[in-house]
Amino acid sequence: QVELVESGGGLVQSGDSLRLSCTVSGLTFGNYAMGWFRQPPGKEREVVARISWNGGSTLYADDVKGRFTISRDNTEKMVYLQMNRLKPEDTAIYYCGADSNFRAVKYDYYGQGTQVTVSS
Repeated sequence: QVELVESGGGLVQSGDSLRLSCTVSGLTFGNYAMGWFRQPPGKEREVVARISWNGGSTLYADDVKGRFTISRDNTEKMVYLQMNRLKPEDTAIYYCGADSNFRAVKYDYYGQGTQVTVSS
């Protein structure tokens, strides 16, 4: 059974930093691209960042470039999202996802999500 579990969300102020973590089990982690997605209140889920199976390639949404960094540890089966200079518009439920296709529009697997709230 594939399981992705996110952690690290919380309530922070504008300009603060947070680091999200995602632990993965039930699949061959090194064979999968990983991504972070978010769903703001009242909106559809959107991709935030992606990382290839070996970490050699990354992609970011335009509004997080230069502020967020995705990384992974294939030994520990973990993926991270370092979020700096947070803004109120970053408020959302954040999900990690796994897929064999780095550029897939929708990933095969998602976690349950962790809430990030940024106050102004």
